[in-house]
Amino acid sequence: MNLSQIGRWPGKSASSGMPAHPAAYHMLDVAAVAEILLADHPRRDLFCLLIALHDVGKIGKPFRDMLYNGSAQAWKHWEVTEAWLRAESTETLMLKQLGGTFHALRPLIAAIAGHHGRPPHAPDRDWTTMRAMAGAQAEEDALAFVRVCLDLWPAASLSGLRNREAKHLTWLLAGVTTVADWVGSNAEWFSPTSATLSLPDYLKMARWKAPKALAAAGLLPPAPKAEPLFNFALRPMQQAARDIALPPGPMLPIIEDETGAGKTEAALILLQRMLCADKGRGAYLALPTMATADAMFRRARGVVTGLFQSEPSLTLAHGRAGLSVEFRDVRNAAPSSDAPVCGDWLAESRRRALLADIGVGTIDQALLAVLPTRFATLRNWGLSRKVLIVDEAHEMGDPYLAHELATLLRLHAMQGGSAILLTATLPLDLRARLSRAFAEGAGRDFAEDHDPAYPSLSITGGAAIRDFPPPALTKGDVVVDRLPDAVAAVDLLAEATARGAACVWVRNAVDDAIAAVAALRERGIEADLLHARFTLADRKRIEARVMAQFGPEGTGRAGRVLVGTQVLESSLDLDFDVMVSDLAPIASLIQRAGRLWRHMDLRPASARPVPAPVLHIVAPDPARVEDERWLHAVLEGGAWVYPQADQWRTAQVLAEAGDLRAPGNLRALIEAVHGPDARAVPPALERAETEALGEGYARANRARQNTITIEDGYRDGGGASDDAEYPTRLGQETRTLLLLRREGNALRPWSDAPDRAEAEALSEVSASAARLAGLDLPDQNQPELTAFTADWPEWHKVSVTLCIVEEDGTICEGLAYDADLGLLLVRSRTG
Repeated sequence: MNLSQIGRWPGKSASSGMPAHPAAYHMLDVAAVAEILLADHPRRDLFCLLIALHDVGKIGKPFRDMLYNGSAQAWKHWEVTEAWLRAESTETLMLKQLGGTFHALRPLIAAIAGHHGRPPHAPDRDWTTMRAMAGAQAEEDALAFVRVCLDLWPAASLSGLRNREAKHLTWLLAGVTTVADWVGSNAEWFSPTSATLSLPDYLKMARWKAPKALAAAGLLPPAPKAEPLFNFALRPMQQAARDIALPPGPMLPIIEDETGAGKTEAALILLQRMLCADKGRGAYLALPTMATADAMFRRARGVVTGLFQSEPSLTLAHGRAGLSVEFRDVRNAAPSSDAPVCGDWLAESRRRALLADIGVGTIDQALLAVLPTRFATLRNWGLSRKVLIVDEAHEMGDPYLAHELATLLRLHAMQGGSAILLTATLPLDLRARLSRAFAEGAGRDFAEDHDPAYPSLSITGGAAIRDFPPPALTKGDVVVDRLPDAVAAVDLLAEATARGAACVWVRNAVDDAIAAVAALRERGIEADLLHARFTLADRKRIEARVMAQFGPEGTGRAGRVLVGTQVLESSLDLDFDVMVSDLAPIASLIQRAGRLWRHMDLRPASARPVPAPVLHIVAPDPARVEDERWLHAVLEGGAWVYPQADQWRTAQVLAEAGDLRAPGNLRALIEAVHGPDARAVPPALERAETEALGEGYARANRARQNTITIEDGYRDGGGASDDAEYPTRLGQETRTLLLLRREGNALRPWSDAPDRAEAEALSEVSASAARLAGLDLPDQNQPELTAFTADWPEWHKVSVTLCIVEEDGTICEGLAYDADLGLLLVRSRTG
């Protein structure tokens, strides 16, 4: 391909004072980046050759006319890329040099053509028309470029590659092509250049620029460091993570231990060993919620530098990451030798966050890699180079989430990735399912592990450690005591607070939590409230106050009560003397009990105002089940949150056991409720259980429909849908309200943050769409509301509902907001 041919086809519009960058040069820029990203891949040369052809569809009259004249294109240039590379002359040329068959080549071509986040879907009958519209000169020049690229990567080969394996590889190839294209398209790193260099000479220059570009992007992972991460005496599970034998190849360790046993530190110790053994170049820590992700980010920030010989890139990946003070500190920190960093390029989107050396975020960001959404393969590529750490893995027991996670683990292992699962309450069936999926992805036989020992550190298909000494400091057995109703709970808390105890009441439903606070305050008891129906500004304020009182170093806790919902199960490191909980499935109760007598090193038994840890559960008598509403008379709204059968089984097995013994009976309790041999429910609850089973089958079936079919390959199995069309979770539909208050004649967000965009985000609160449907919410076409949103994009206007909070807290009839109670749906009694 001569200079005239190179200069004939621009890759991008010329910027002010700069030449148009030729498409051929751009493609070599991207290939040079890919060479580094794929340095250790066995198909490196083949992939880099194909990536060098990713924009060959820009060689054509329609694309050039679009750049120079603004003419519309009948087809996107990436679809023309597939058309050029599927031309008989081009395919024959490529197969002659690469060997192999078109069955292996064609899926890979579709993968590199689909680098804009979606696979090419133009039918083959259009390819001839595309090529004809591009022109004879373009066809000659495109073929010439292919010929040069074949010479630039002479070791590229399709040898031994079959169609099935090629389709598997497309998920990774499409992702790395996208990443390389994003880096290679940055004009600061690859400045526009006139057609003055031959392609081999230009490739030399691009190879010189590529490492600097990747360093600026934060995509050159630092070398791992083997020095001990922690300077404290290791607990038993942490010692096991230090000592267990690592198998060759991809590995899946599963850490099972009680809440507060140091599982996170054990996972980080194991991660360090895995990085040093070249089982990943970083990690993504996946948490069940944004709150737990924020808490993990705070912990990880001070530890991750110990994993590497130089500062790693660190990102927070979820929809509210920009509101995290800790993440902003990392974003604004100057590069140094002892602190993690996050550059502008990585921070631009949640998708890129998965490319950082260490990412912390919600499990949703990882699960999007196996849904047919735009740029799913980009997420997949980011994860493929990481050790995927899934914390609170028991939270994935829902049939929809379980299928997603199993698919993700299978794809991750298929691409050579390793993972770690952390859990306190993982049922054996779910453990086996996830282990089997990983083993299948790694191409290994799977022998099901039914060992019920607890605690346990086991590696799928490898070593296991299950003989643990008792911890040096323990709260001992937790007695379980049933309270017949909420009135009894208030009486017990009144007595406990009078003795100076720090108390908590975990309720299943927000409305019940609000009612509990009112009842406690009527008795003169100081009670705080935390749930998910606060604006983010108020929730952060309350969380900070709660941590200051009930956290590890908390003060002023004596005689106070915190009432909360499920947000207390895992997101905050809290410690209480007395705990009351609404009846919930056993896994949730074990999690809640982990906040009871938690920090025994800081508050030993002798310092507690009560003689022993007791979990008081508000529940009806499981021996007296007269009808389907067995639970509703006691828990009201909280009776609708969990399946009735799981609730009854939990109440029954706890009535028989009498206590929670960690680790003694935790596994047996979990299996008795969630295992395959769980006992039959009373006849009055049989219909409710049948309906719940049917709902579970429906959710599992929807998960199978929504997740990608790996065997189909990217072209047929990928997609370009919005995330909302393929949700990572199924649940009750919510509606987002943006709360406003009046200030003179103007409206301002509920939060007083100085930056308006941040203030708006901090002023949002979500609630059940069904609950809000019957209310007369403010007309969004009111002049003062339309004035407030005048500069908003249309998508933003339809995503939130503006609500003005009057001085008395009223929003509309049936709806109000209070800074200390949250969003009040005053008419409804359930939900």
